[in-house]
Amino acid sequence: MGSFFAGIKAGTLGGIFYIGGLAAFNAALLYAFKDAAMNLIYQNYPTICPTINSTSIEACFSSVVEVYIPYTAFLGFFVSLFFAALFGWSYESFPGKSSLVKGEVVAVLVALGLVLGDLYGVILGPLATALLVAFFVIWTGLYGFIMGRLYVRYTRTVRFESSDVKLVKVMVDGKDYTGRTRTFAHTSTHEVRAEVDEGASFKGWDVSGGVMVEDPRSFETLMEVNGDGLLKAQGARKY
Repeated sequence: MGSFFAGIKAGTLGGIFYIGGLAAFNAALLYAFKDAAMNLIYQNYPTICPTINSTSIEACFSSVVEVYIPYTAFLGFFVSLFFAALFGWSYESFPGKSSLVKGEVVAVLVALGLVLGDLYGVILGPLATALLVAFFVIWTGLYGFIMGRLYVRYTRTVRFESSDVKLVKVMVDGKDYTGRTRTFAHTSTHEVRAEVDEGASFKGWDVSGGVMVEDPRSFETLMEVNGDGLLKAQGARKY
């Protein structure tokens, strides 16, 4: 598990950058290869502009730039946001040991989603296609780098330990995180509970770094994450 909301925040900024850049590059290609675009429209006019009120080939070209590209960018942004949310929610399960590698993985997933949804750009000809593919690959790699950096910026890492895992376990929001390291949204609050063995007693919480607990002596309390840190449950046998 990771931070769903951190994924959404990173995905919003990263998605605007990524999808906006693709849309701008596609528009630039259309103008740079306008003759090829006009020829494509001329050959497929009813297919390309069937429902747009275009009275000429030139008007259809303008509609492609002003309507079609923004529309595909709009859809593409929500594709990127979906995978960003998935990225944040299942961050620890994503392939890769570093945030940058994980960011590249989600970038590849978004790129595949755009390709499968035919949302990555307009194919005009061999040269324009080669330029589009080259830009798409490079831009996707940069997007993955940004996603990795943004996720780290919006999250903090917390390590959960127990004085004796046989006696006491650390439950966070209902999940056993004993002996694990997890990421949480910065300044987020979570319910923590010490699950104590029948023959043991809870002695308190030890915290360090940017982790705070509302009541260090209570087996069930709230944890606030203001920075990287450690939360450790102390337990001992009753007899």
